[in-house]
Amino acid sequence: MDERQKIINIAVIAHVDAGKSTLVDAFLNQSSVFRDNESVVDCVMDSDAIERERGITIYSKNCSIMYKDYKINIVDTPGHADFSSEVERIMKTVDTVILLVDSSEGPMPQTRFVLNKALQQGLNPILFINKIDKKDARIDEVVDEVYELFMDLEANDEQLDFPILYGIARQGIAVDNPSAIEGFFIGEGAAKIKKSPKGYMNFDIIPLLECITEHCQPYPDRREEPLQLQVSTLAYDDYIGRLGIGRITRGVIKEAQTVAITRGDGSTRKTGINQIFVYKGMSRVPVSKAQCGDIVVVSGISDISIGETICDQEHPESLGKIYIEEPTLSMNFMVNTSPFAGRAGKYITSRHIKGRLEKELEVNVGLIAEPAETTDCFKVSGRGELHLSVLIENMRREGYELAVSKPEVIIKKNINGEKFEPVEEVIISVPDEYAGSVISKLNIRKGLMKEMMSEGNGYSKIIYTAPTRGLMGYRTEFINDTHGEGTMIRKFEGFEPWKGKIPDRINGVAVAQEEGHCTAYAIFAIQERVQMFVKPQDHVYEGQIVGMNARSEDMVVNPCRTKKATNMRAAGSDDTIRLTPPRTFTLEEALEFIDDDELLEVTPSDIRLRKKLLTEIERRKNTNKTKK
Repeated sequence: MDERQKIINIAVIAHVDAGKSTLVDAFLNQSSVFRDNESVVDCVMDSDAIERERGITIYSKNCSIMYKDYKINIVDTPGHADFSSEVERIMKTVDTVILLVDSSEGPMPQTRFVLNKALQQGLNPILFINKIDKKDARIDEVVDEVYELFMDLEANDEQLDFPILYGIARQGIAVDNPSAIEGFFIGEGAAKIKKSPKGYMNFDIIPLLECITEHCQPYPDRREEPLQLQVSTLAYDDYIGRLGIGRITRGVIKEAQTVAITRGDGSTRKTGINQIFVYKGMSRVPVSKAQCGDIVVVSGISDISIGETICDQEHPESLGKIYIEEPTLSMNFMVNTSPFAGRAGKYITSRHIKGRLEKELEVNVGLIAEPAETTDCFKVSGRGELHLSVLIENMRREGYELAVSKPEVIIKKNINGEKFEPVEEVIISVPDEYAGSVISKLNIRKGLMKEMMSEGNGYSKIIYTAPTRGLMGYRTEFINDTHGEGTMIRKFEGFEPWKGKIPDRINGVAVAQEEGHCTAYAIFAIQERVQMFVKPQDHVYEGQIVGMNARSEDMVVNPCRTKKATNMRAAGSDDTIRLTPPRTFTLEEALEFIDDDELLEVTPSDIRLRKKLLTEIERRKNTNKTKK
């Protein structure tokens, strides 16, 4: 028999911005994965364009390194709550997790979520206190807070006896005791060194690698047992089709092997696999066979799904279902029916949108898509606004054109018919002078304060539970109220009884009266009472929203009106008009802004806000109907 390879699988888990992808950079840089002359970007695992732009991890990804005679497979996971389905799936494929905690912030809401998933799988974590060179680092207090978190989550004695390391992931440094590097990076006169995950002087990531090999036993040798591999992630390759990714629980898998596929419901089917790939560095490398413990990529099974188990054809045994928490928000994706439809997008029909959603469902298990009442509309449900907006952003970049409705929370009912809605925990850090305004706004939105404390340096920490329905649209308001100095972190908490009516958007909107190009002359007259969303020469159509009214009712305006030339004045004499810069929207801000009777038109080149009913007559008729 071939020599047994020592394999350890680890996942790096943490809250957003704790340094997960940066720590993976350090592992890769110090394991000779890259050539000496190779140009390497920061957060190399964040390969998706949107991940790079937003500076967050959206999809969990695999890589591997060699340390001594160990092969260590590493999974980089998202930290944002909207993508937590990516974390839930991969917990079954790893032997331990490295829990990253910021030396200043301490455990955050998502830290609790990802740690809870790890403890439920019986994993024994390694704690890594990151960014210990921060001026406001409070290392000892943070370690105590982590111990309290473990006890809150009812960790067993073995899990509570976790090893602790300290370091600076962006420098590629890990140490057993923070005092070892105090003279170099902490305190007055600390070294100002170039950001590089390759280590510095005698400091490197080796103590963490040593800790992994000592703390975690290599995967046991179960090569003689029948094959069993549960698919935890899906990928797609344009040349070889759908790919299933998972850890081999037992046995050996070979290319061109005939296997049995078992579902969670007990049904079984036989099929053949084509190629097998394993991870080497950041690359997928084809191999003729792979052994238990390794994370592999399997091609050739066109209908493989997450949670299905690939087994020896003579011994089909399912590993059960992979439970994914349910979506909390839904919105309608529909065919774009605006007068400008089809001008920018390549894919504009309901067939195109349906095909793209079906493709997304293959790899995005936190998403649900189902037909709506009409054939040109689909109800799409996800874990949050960011989860859905990333899908919309990807679609528009691929050339799709569509209209989407306002996000709505998913309501559940019990056997007595009582309504339950999703509730979130909100942790806010805000300057003391703005705390009153934030508390007032959250109270209006049916929030309930759990805790308020002083953080020092003139800042307060406020913890609320509030319905998701009430928090929609609040982020922009929060940034304005705190002058950009506050931070807000949200985490799904669960479903609670319906909280009653919550006030909608206070302001009405300004709606374009006709199609045409906006003029400075018209905008100047309108902007006294309207915050404009358009600028001169923008092409608008009837029913498009061009601004926000200072009052609560909607107002029809004509931003395309031109000055008539007469004997007394010339048409071009208004060059000195001063216009207020228009408000521009990101995709998330636009989704937060729109109301029930409005839509967001999304094309590869533009994001436009519009009324569902474009003409003023239609809107009046509809208002009269609803009044009756």
